[in-house]
Amino acid sequence: MKERGYIERLWREEKYRVLAHSKQHYDEIRELLKQDPSYATVKDKIDEALTITPTTGSTINAFDHMWGYFKNKATANEKEQYLTLKRQFQNKQIDASLIQQFLKNMAEEYEVQYLINSTALYK
Repeated sequence: MKERGYIERLWREEKYRVLAHSKQHYDEIRELLKQDPSYATVKDKIDEALTITPTTGSTINAFDHMWGYFKNKATANEKEQYLTLKRQFQNKQIDASLIQQFLKNMAEEYEVQYLINSTALYK
């Protein structure tokens, strides 16, 4: 595999985790990928993003992006469950790991390989 392939795989795996930490870094990396960056440059930018403590808002943003894979497939019960978990997380009643587990279960149930390969759910 050429370096560009490794870079694209790295980004596929890390993008939602980066988004949960820093929307700014997420946007910067997306712009960087339009050029011809080295693997090391992209990896360094990802590592830099991951040093930023996620906020409730940035975490919800990443979860909502992942939920987008299911919103047209999910049952009414699954949609309600997601919204309830999200509301509880926003109100600091539950930890993010419960939404993570829910999305992980959804990814497996609906066989969404893109999310199954994501470090946001599987790390």
